[in-house]
Amino acid sequence: MLPIEMKKKIVDKIAHAESPREQAIDVMTEMQNYYGYMSDEAMVEAGELLGMTPLELEELATFYNFIYRQPVGKYVIHICDSTVCWMNGYESLLDYLCSLLNVELGGTSSDGLFTLLPVCCLGYCDHAPAMIINREIYGELTPEKIERIIGKLRDRAYSAEKGIGE
Repeated sequence: MLPIEMKKKIVDKIAHAESPREQAIDVMTEMQNYYGYMSDEAMVEAGELLGMTPLELEELATFYNFIYRQPVGKYVIHICDSTVCWMNGYESLLDYLCSLLNVELGGTSSDGLFTLLPVCCLGYCDHAPAMIINREIYGELTPEKIERIIGKLRDRAYSAEKGIGE
């Protein structure tokens, strides 16, 4: 169940919309940020706020790549598998990422830090191959660049766990 303040903020946002439905993605994103993913219970809760059925929200959630219906890692990596990224080394970079994280595409690393998901196109073709991690885009990927990015994120997670400032 959402905290009262958060629920009030969401209800206010919905009340100011022309139609509550136009807020569906924003509401699910906000709730996902709180819960970590959109569980069945969260879908029901969102549906009650929006005046929509869980099935209607499910249709949106399964269409939209950034709404997660299962638990994900702290960092969600969406690697682009578009034609341009394929032409610029997607397959070898995907193999490298899987090896580096010790995870299969669609899986979460054993430490719970990283989930690796495909995405059909990021619209970043002029910087292919590309990936997004928690809404931050990275392009012109190489194994060395990926290793630096993952290393920084691991350090950041470690620092946060130990209460050390960045």
